[in-house]
Amino acid sequence: MSHPKGIAILGSTGSIGLQTLDVISALPGRFRVVALACRRAAEEVAEQALQYRPKVVAVADRQAAKAVRQRLQGHTVEVASGPEAVAACAVREDVDLVVAAASGIAGLLPVWEAVGAGKTVALANKEPLVVAGELLTARAREAGARLLPVDSEHSAIFQLLLGQDRGAVRRVILTASGGAFRDFSPEDLANVTPEQALSHPTWQMGPKVTVDSATLMNKGLEVMEARWLFDLDPEQIAVLMHPESIVHSVVEFADGSLLAQLAPPDMRLPIQFALTYPERLPRRDPPLDLARLGALHFSEVPLSRYPCLRLAREVLAAGGTAPAALNAADEVAVEWFLQGRIPFTRISEIIADTLSQHEVRPADSLETLLSVDREVRERLEKDARKWT
Repeated sequence: MSHPKGIAILGSTGSIGLQTLDVISALPGRFRVVALACRRAAEEVAEQALQYRPKVVAVADRQAAKAVRQRLQGHTVEVASGPEAVAACAVREDVDLVVAAASGIAGLLPVWEAVGAGKTVALANKEPLVVAGELLTARAREAGARLLPVDSEHSAIFQLLLGQDRGAVRRVILTASGGAFRDFSPEDLANVTPEQALSHPTWQMGPKVTVDSATLMNKGLEVMEARWLFDLDPEQIAVLMHPESIVHSVVEFADGSLLAQLAPPDMRLPIQFALTYPERLPRRDPPLDLARLGALHFSEVPLSRYPCLRLAREVLAAGGTAPAALNAADEVAVEWFLQGRIPFTRISEIIADTLSQHEVRPADSLETLLSVDREVRERLEKDARKWT
């Protein structure tokens, strides 16, 4: 076996970050945790540093970084602070692979820097490709960087396309669980609570992505990601409801053949595949028992019930800065819902209103996209009383 692969985990204290560390622990000797980065979870990242002994810990929040320095006093771990320190973790020479697991638009700049440095990026953070897909994929091509998908749906497509003629792909089908409220009546949705939204029927995920799963915005963002990851036309990307979350994606070929990837709903599997690619290493968990499953179900997505998916598709067609506006509005609206400031059904209303006010411009630079993100957030905060 070659020397351990140097890993930087951006967002190490979140759901994907924690599961990445689980995978690393289960494969001793294969990886070296070089850098850990988080936003502000001081106690958690300090404990991780004591266990995994990285060379550097980066904390975006400068006050939280002070607490980490105190906790790690006397240890050889360097503690850096500020968003620029998180980005610096992604371009270190001793880092072979960057796990981009930070939540939200904050994950865009580190991924941008990692790609520019020609790194291999295991991409779990949706926002970089949603907001800057065209720019980011062009940058990756120029720098010789590789984007390995960690989302279960995109990992499935990636695996299904290995060794296949890309020109023979007719379309891909992403599956959607329907989230916590898939069996609720439209009338009941107005009164659901954040606690209910966070109780996902099949997946264990962070709060933002769990709420996005309930609105199906998560699937809309994944449609946008798939367009850039696999160089597909928007019309080649379909979505089906699949409540069991066993079939993660399907690829349909020109001859009518459909290939599907099946696995238990456990994010550690696609994480491990990204970390070990192109190898497939054994896992200790029991394999999928098809006989015990018995049946799998699929159905069309009722777009009238899930307006966020329709909005995401419209934004993908519009292009330019529209995805950045949608993403910012969604982040703000979901945060307001989790804080109890708005009802669940208002999330899609806020996004639709934001898009109706947004003048789409060419996505000509990262600065343009980040400027749109700031503009949308500032406008929503200014108009908060209108919604809350």
